[in-house]
Amino acid sequence: MAYPSPFHERIAALNETWKYKDWAGIIAPCRYIENHVYEYTAFRQSTGMIDVSPLYKYDVKGKDAATYLSRITCRDVSKMKPGRVTYLCWTDDHGKVVDDGTVTRMEQDWFRMTAAEPQYRWLSILSKGFDVAIEDISRSMAALALQGPTSRDVLKACSDANMDALKFFGSTAAKIGGKDVRITRTGYTGDLGYEVWCKWDEAVALWDEVVRAGKNYGLVACGLDALDMSRIEAGFVLLGVDYFSSPTVTVAEKKYSPFEIGLDWTVELDREPFVGQAALLAEKKNGGPRRVLVGLEIDWLHLESLYQEYDLPPQLPAGASRESLPLFSNGDTVGRVSSSSWSPTLKRYLALGTVRADLAREGTTLEIEHTVLFQRKKVRAKVVKRPFFDPERKRKP
Repeated sequence: MAYPSPFHERIAALNETWKYKDWAGIIAPCRYIENHVYEYTAFRQSTGMIDVSPLYKYDVKGKDAATYLSRITCRDVSKMKPGRVTYLCWTDDHGKVVDDGTVTRMEQDWFRMTAAEPQYRWLSILSKGFDVAIEDISRSMAALALQGPTSRDVLKACSDANMDALKFFGSTAAKIGGKDVRITRTGYTGDLGYEVWCKWDEAVALWDEVVRAGKNYGLVACGLDALDMSRIEAGFVLLGVDYFSSPTVTVAEKKYSPFEIGLDWTVELDREPFVGQAALLAEKKNGGPRRVLVGLEIDWLHLESLYQEYDLPPQLPAGASRESLPLFSNGDTVGRVSSSSWSPTLKRYLALGTVRADLAREGTTLEIEHTVLFQRKKVRAKVVKRPFFDPERKRKP
C-alpha cells in the first residue's frame, strides 16, 4: 500500500489527471495535465517543481562516519568538505552495484545519504566495528526539487541563502518562510537545479512559499513522466530500469559493475580498501567490462521509411519508454536498450543501452528492434556521446 507524500494535500488539488504511481511506497504523480510535455518544458525553459520526498534518506553520524562511508562506497568521502555533495554508488563483494545516490557532508562527523531503494539493513550490517549511528530519516524529511534555468531566481525570491555563492554540488542551510531548510545544488534533470530539504510536517508551508515566489519565474508543478524524459536527455541511469540492485536479483546477467553502467568516474580504486574493490581491480586488470552503457541516437529517416511501407507517419511513445529492446549488430544480439525518449529540446530520438564493449565506440552503427503494426522491424541507431543534453548553466555560477 502506498502512502501520501507530505506534499499530497497540494499535489492532489492540482492533479487533473489523477494519474499516480507507487514510488518507494509513496503516492507520486505521473503528470498533472494530460500533455506532460508542458511540464517537461518547464525543466528546460523556466522552473519545474517536483516532489522527491520518496527518496530514501539516511543520516550517518559519529567520529568514524567518513571512514565508514569511504569503506562501504566506491568514493573516498573523507576528502569532502562540509557543505559539499557527491554522487556515488556502492557495490557488493563481487563489485556489482547495490544502489546509487548522493552523500552530503553536513558537518565534520555528520553525513546525509540518499538511495533509490531501502538501504538501512545494508548500512547497519556494514557499520559493525565503526563508531557511527545510522538514522533512517526517509519519512521524517521531505524534499522538493526545483529544476530549470530560472530555479535560482525562485530560491533567491523566497530564501535567505546566498544562491549566487552556492556552487554545483554545494549545500547550505537556509530559511524559507521562517522555517529551517537545507538547499543543495543537485537534481536529476541535467539542468541548473536545486533540491530543498525540510521537515516532513513543514512540507506544505515550503510548497506554498516556493509557489508564491515562482509565480514570476514560470514555475510549474511537474510529475515523474516529465522527469523521466529529462533524465534520459541527461544520460542518467535509473535503478530497476538501466541496471538492477545486485542483492535483489539471482540472474548473473542482471548484476552490473559500475564500469558497465557508466559510473566508472565515481570509482576511486587507488586508496584504502572498500567493499568490492578487489573485484573491481580484477575487472579492470582483465581488460575492463565486457559490456558498457552507451548513448544512442535513432536514425530518424530510417524510422520514417519503416512506417512509409504502411503509408503511416512515425509513431512513438508519448513519453519516455522503459521497454527493454534488443540491440543488434550484423544480425547478432549484442545488448539491450533500457530507456528511450523523443527529446523535444534536441529534436532527436534518444536511447540508453548496454552493448558489447567492442561495439561501444562513438559512431558505431547498431540496430534496435522497433515494432510497426505488430511487425518486428530493426531501425538503425548510432552510438553517440552521453550526456545528450549538458547546458553550461548547470555548473556555472
